[in-house]
Amino acid sequence: MDNQKKPQENGLQIELTPQVAEGKYANLAILSHSHAEFIMDFARVMPGIPKAPVVSRLILAPEHAKRLLMALQDNVMKYERQFGPIVLPEQQQGGGGRTATPFGMPEGKA
Repeated sequence: MDNQKKPQENGLQIELTPQVAEGKYANLAILSHSHAEFIMDFARVMPGIPKAPVVSRLILAPEHAKRLLMALQDNVMKYERQFGPIVLPEQQQGGGGRTATPFGMPEGKA
């Protein structure tokens, strides 16, 4: 498999190495911010294990965080048009929560 994407309009080539292409599984995201940046830690929570290792951290400028938010919204809308609505567990239970916590773990506060 070719590990380079086609050049974008501006000539930038995005490289995807085989190791990065494997990805990292995460089922918990912890978000925080300062005036200068947004920090997203992605962790893997496993049942019966008291520690959740952070598998990846992204640090974004506020403008890039907003672009990421807009891109995620656009892609979720496209996904739901194609495959149907994504129903969150808290929506099924009638809860008003805005985050899901895997395996009944307490919700983190940022």
